[in-house]
Amino acid sequence: MERLGSRLKARTSLSGALVGIGIDSVDLPRFAAVLKRRPSIAGRVFTPGEQAFANRLANPVPSLAARFAAKEAAMKALGVGLGSIDWTDVEVVRNAGEAPFLSVTGRAAVLAEAMGVSGWQVSLTHTDTVASAVVAALT
Repeated sequence: MERLGSRLKARTSLSGALVGIGIDSVDLPRFAAVLKRRPSIAGRVFTPGEQAFANRLANPVPSLAARFAAKEAAMKALGVGLGSIDWTDVEVVRNAGEAPFLSVTGRAAVLAEAMGVSGWQVSLTHTDTVASAVVAALT
């Protein structure tokens, strides 16, 4: 595992044992309506980096929805529900030319460490109507 400041960067191989796995899907039209109705929610759920990445796109909704799904999937992989960690404790990072990876901080990092998680795998996808994410927590 590579440390990035206070953040943990996911491994790029699947050599570790599986600690937990989570999956989540988000309905894009419904998610777009929530963002339109309550624009302040983006600041509570997404990190500045996630918002900046999505806002560079012509339509940021699919990117944000996939990241929301990844946050929920990470909670499931950790075996916890809403409120156990802060939304911004899990960040989907996407550097140019690289696959997205998870960075965990705060309560999510404390919980992951207690569970022996030392790496993550994340897969994001979306269609015109649904965004989905799968997250694996690895030792």
